[in-house]
This record gives sequence, C-alpha cells and structure tokens, in this order.
Amino acid sequence: MKQYDVTALGELLIDFTENGISAQGNPVLEANPGGAPCNVLSMLNRLGHKASFIGKIGDDIFGTQLEQALEEVGIDTKGLKKDQKVHTTLAFVHTLEDGDREFSFYRNPGADMMLSEEDLEEELIRDCKIFHFGSLSMTSEPCRTATKKAIAMAEEAGVLLSFDPNLREPLWETLEDAKEQIMYGLEHCHILKISDNEIQWFTGLEDYDAGIAKIQEQFHIPLILLSLGKDGSRAYTKDLRVETEAFLQENTIETTGAGDTFGACILHYVLEHGWKEYGEEELKEMLTFANAAASIVTTRKGALRVMPQKEEVEALLAERTK
Repeated sequence: MKQYDVTALGELLIDFTENGISAQGNPVLEANPGGAPCNVLSMLNRLGHKASFIGKIGDDIFGTQLEQALEEVGIDTKGLKKDQKVHTTLAFVHTLEDGDREFSFYRNPGADMMLSEEDLEEELIRDCKIFHFGSLSMTSEPCRTATKKAIAMAEEAGVLLSFDPNLREPLWETLEDAKEQIMYGLEHCHILKISDNEIQWFTGLEDYDAGIAKIQEQFHIPLILLSLGKDGSRAYTKDLRVETEAFLQENTIETTGAGDTFGACILHYVLEHGWKEYGEEELKEMLTFANAAASIVTTRKGALRVMPQKEEVEALLAERTK
C-alpha cells in the first residue's frame, strides 16, 4: 500500500484576482492561494484522497499564507520548502468579459523556480500511486533539473505519471524552449490532460482529433484528456474517442481552476477504478463527473480553497439527469 494517492510537484503562488472597484475607481485585488498542482491536490482531497505537495515558497507573508492554505485544505506539506532570499511568486489575473483570463507574473525569479534536487523528499515521490507535474517547473534551473529528477524517481518506483502542460507563454524565454520541455513531459507520462489551445499550439494542427492523433503516434500515451471549455471535453485511448458536453452555469464568474478541477477528477476516477484500458461507458462516466465539477468551480472566486465537495458534484449530476 502506498502512503499517498497523489503527489504533485510544481508552482505554488498567489493569484491576485479582481474583486470589485474601490471608491476611487481602482480595481480591488484579492490575494488567492493558487498554482495548478495544488489546485489539483485540493480537489483530490475533497474527493477523499491523500495528497502531498513538493514545491518552494518564499519566507515571507505570502509564503506563510500559502503554507496555511495547504494545511487548511488537507495537503501534506512535508515537501514544501522555503527560500530565504527569493520571494513567493505572484500572478495577477485579469478576467475578460467571456470569463477567460489574462496573466501577469512577478517571477524573475520567484521562489517556486528555486526548487533544487536537494529539496526533493524522495519518499513522497516513491510512496504515491500517481505523480502529477506540469511544465511551469521546467521553465528554468534549478527547478527544471529537480522536476526531471523527480520524474525519474517516480518511474523507478513504478508510479503512474500524470502531466498537464498548463502553458503560460510569458514565463518562457522562448516558445521553442517551451515546446522542448513540454515534449519531455509527453515522453514521460501515462495520463495527459491538455487544453484545446495547447494541442493546436503544440502540433500546429487546427483539428483537435488530428492533433491528438499526432501526439498518440509520437508518444504512445495510454490516456489523453482534452478540455474544450464551453464545448465540453474528450477522452482518447488507443482505440476510443469519447466526447461529453460541458455543464454550463448561468452564474459563472471566472474559469480559474476549472481545468485543474477537471484534471483532478480524472485522477480520482483512475484511483477509484484502477489503472486499465477503459471502455466507452467508463470514459463517458469519467468525463461527465469531471465536467460537472469543473463547472461548479467557475461559479466561485479563486480555486484552491473553494473546490466543490463530492456531494455537490453528485447533486449537480442528479439534477441534470432528471
């Protein structure tokens, strides 16, 4: 038996999100705990799984806030390190009229980039069922080497690897470098969660199915999940392609954390049903639950602290099937 269901490595930061206008007409910004890997872990915890995180924060007020937030949502912080010289990474999120987002980062450097090989808690990697990572921890050194070391540890221990590219173009020196590092992630994962714009960017193909086929042919990833925003999602295996509709909400505020919630629910399904070649009905069940959960988080500000409970997701599913 493994001690942890999922261990994730990557960025933990503050998302400053808009929350109204001041009396002077200035935007009011709320400091929300964020970072895709921990959003995933927070949702997994809500679904009853034991989760641990590996990453780095600054020894500052924002780092303290983030550490407390992880403890609050039940994420093991044994692998969370503090940098004495580099401040916690900050992201400023501007929500567009359609609910999509634009990001500005204060990360040159940020503490999350300073995670080194020496910082890795090996037991958290070897003693988990799924190791989850993204591409933001591969934008620069020393975190790039640390990420690849962690991936190697997970592979040696026979752990399932889950990858979400989570492309953030402003954080890369060049998009060629981004493509090279994301390719590394594709070479070392069993489960890939990728968005519509990411598959088009990476493959250069407009048609999603053609893009996925290109990825499958090159990397032979057993399970690929494609998130399509308002158009739902798709799952691809060697032999199957399954598509389900989105759960559109009238009171959607923003899409922060929706992809992470979706991805977490995919990992939840794998943990609950075992790692195998899933059939059409199983993939449909997997996607439907994930779509429902993602839709709920779009009605809330922030992500990490406000992930839906399992009962909320089940209630939404029951309501839609009446």
